[in-house]
Amino acid sequence: MVFYDPGHEAASEHTLSVFTENRVGLLGRVTATFTRRCLNIESLTVSESEVPGVHRFTIVVRASAAQARKVAAQLERQVDVLKAFVHGEDDVLVRDLALYKLDGRHAGPALDAVVAAHGARVLEQSDALVVLELTGSETQTAALFEALAPFGVAEFVRSGRVALTRPMRPLESFLAELEAASEQG
Repeated sequence: MVFYDPGHEAASEHTLSVFTENRVGLLGRVTATFTRRCLNIESLTVSESEVPGVHRFTIVVRASAAQARKVAAQLERQVDVLKAFVHGEDDVLVRDLALYKLDGRHAGPALDAVVAAHGARVLEQSDALVVLELTGSETQTAALFEALAPFGVAEFVRSGRVALTRPMRPLESFLAELEAASEQG
């Protein structure tokens, strides 16, 4: 039985953008921060950012807004973390890349129709296999997976989320603020 707790905020999906220096061992420290708070990382992508020498962690977590803000603040206390932002669902443009492998015997007009209807593309096709690619939301990649079920998906993989924020403020402006604050303090 679940009782309503007015002080307890419901968990929802949050995307964290964490900008860091590129240091060995940082990935382990970042993920340990979530583990200590008993938060499961739903998706994790790490890549270079638009600023040379700065990497972006895109982390998706189901948590309350307060929990997401607390974990972001805790991440910022780590030496190699420059800034951590928490974004709600409406604050980010997100995409996943999905690959689907099917037996090549399923190639034909029926499969072509499914591929076209979902905006996917054929990466490789032979008598042995067909490999499809779709870039889109998690919902779109899951919908294609379901549509391909009758053809027998032999393998499926989806990347971690990549995201850009809608309020466009360059990272350099935040880095300049951080540098100015450290010079004053």
